[in-house]
Amino acid sequence: MATPIPEPVSYDSTRIKPLQDRVAIVTGSSRGIGREIAIHLASLGALVVVNYTSSSSQADSVVAQINSAADSPPRAVAVKADISNPDDVKSLFDSAERAFDSEVQILVNSAGILEGTYPTVANTDVETFDKIFAVNTRGAFLCCREATNRVKRGGGGRIVLLTTSLVKALRAGYATYTASKAAVEAMVKIVAKELKGTGITANCVAPGPIATEMFYEGKSEELVEKIKNDIPLGRLGEPNDVANLVGFLVSDGGEWVNGQVIRVNGGFV
Repeated sequence: MATPIPEPVSYDSTRIKPLQDRVAIVTGSSRGIGREIAIHLASLGALVVVNYTSSSSQADSVVAQINSAADSPPRAVAVKADISNPDDVKSLFDSAERAFDSEVQILVNSAGILEGTYPTVANTDVETFDKIFAVNTRGAFLCCREATNRVKRGGGGRIVLLTTSLVKALRAGYATYTASKAAVEAMVKIVAKELKGTGITANCVAPGPIATEMFYEGKSEELVEKIKNDIPLGRLGEPNDVANLVGFLVSDGGEWVNGQVIRVNGGFV
């Protein structure tokens, strides 16, 4: 007797997506990991604010890519804001609410900077230290503070702050960068407790070596190969490796994950 041929699976393009119409701000999303996160959240149904500091053309490119795939009115907008400036951070949230006529439900803070010469502590000048902490630590604090006051309460509210697996690896040449991110990891664990009763979760995602422009800056081919060999999976991470995890954390399925630092690094540390 012949085996019946199964009917083709049909997909309903109108079905509700996991993040359907939830407003998400993704800082530093004109390039790198942030770009991939913004695009991924949009694919899950989110209305996305693509934040940038300097390159409007890169941000506009992300917005165009998201909106070109949408069946409905624009589902992404670009907003310029320096996250180390409290007025800019407030304006960023204001712009999100105006653009989509809704409260923000998701904040992903992906903006960050690194000194590409990788100086030791002895060779780090105060200006470099202050610049890195201004964006990586002060910026994360300002975004997190705004989110704790303005992200929608009652369920589904999500705060995700990107840090680094270097907080665990503690590699020479990364002292200032690592310290700036370690402070954020400590903060998010406390924020999760302070948000008790709001239905908002707060977590850190700590990538390892990811193949982005920031990772390659100042590194020789030999050093890149050495780092690859230090990873059990034998490759650098890709931005989508991080984006997929963030997508889970900000979905309903990620509700029980709260106050955690999740290292996504292929076994690097």
